[in-house]
Amino acid sequence: MLRCFTMVATHGSLSEAADALGRTPSAVSMMLKQFEDHVGSALFETARKSRLTPIGKLILTEARREVAHFENTVSVIEGLARSELGFLRLAVTPSVATTMLPPVIFKYAQKHPNVQIDLRDMDSATIARELDRERADIGIGSFSVVEGMRRTELFSDAFGLVCRKDHPLAENWDQLTWRTLGDQTIIANGLCKQITDPDFAPILARSRLMVPNTASLLGLVRQGVGVTVLPRLAVANLLDEFAFLPLADATARRTVHLMSRPNNLLMPAAREFLKLMTEMKRDGSLAPYL
Repeated sequence: MLRCFTMVATHGSLSEAADALGRTPSAVSMMLKQFEDHVGSALFETARKSRLTPIGKLILTEARREVAHFENTVSVIEGLARSELGFLRLAVTPSVATTMLPPVIFKYAQKHPNVQIDLRDMDSATIARELDRERADIGIGSFSVVEGMRRTELFSDAFGLVCRKDHPLAENWDQLTWRTLGDQTIIANGLCKQITDPDFAPILARSRLMVPNTASLLGLVRQGVGVTVLPRLAVANLLDEFAFLPLADATARRTVHLMSRPNNLLMPAAREFLKLMTEMKRDGSLAPYL
């Protein structure tokens, strides 16, 4: 009724308002009469609808405001449903955030430029908690099976020793094994617990440095404080500065998963992101980063 009234007032004619609304003049006239009955006062001075009454002028101002608000609300709802608007909350490990994810976000932002993206990097355990508390829509990390969550394997990469490029170990790295690490200062990190190789256990046990944050960890390695063990992807963009040394007897690999709630519980923006990740993995777009 508000839209009908504003269109008649704007056009000053029942027929022109009817054309704009896609209705018949009689239908517009009937709805306008219902609105006047509801208000309890005439809104136009004459049957031609060309001049508003004083109360009609006051109501027109409010009606236009409410119609604009309603149309904006409908537009936002439709945009959310089409993933044109909304929020996407991503929680990922640092190595994923700096290597594999940028091309995905670049492509996603091109397809959905009005979606606001919140990206946070953290360790896998914290990501799992954020998903459980519904403070993240999608997580990328190393996860065990979680009830009520959908988990998809993205890739796996081998662990290796990470040191400065001028470190003595880098000279004969092809002969490097866990046992040849000798008395090297090992800087432990949160991913070390995923390494189940028996010869690594005593090495980890004698470590006196534990640094969960990757940036801080690599800062210590850069300074020459010690060496560390990381998956290859963690230093994929830093091989001009650090050496990644595979170990001959290392069998442990890190497996990275994509985890979220089932599709029917996700907002459209999150569903579109999962769809894009699946497409890019299938067509090989992510291969250079894995």
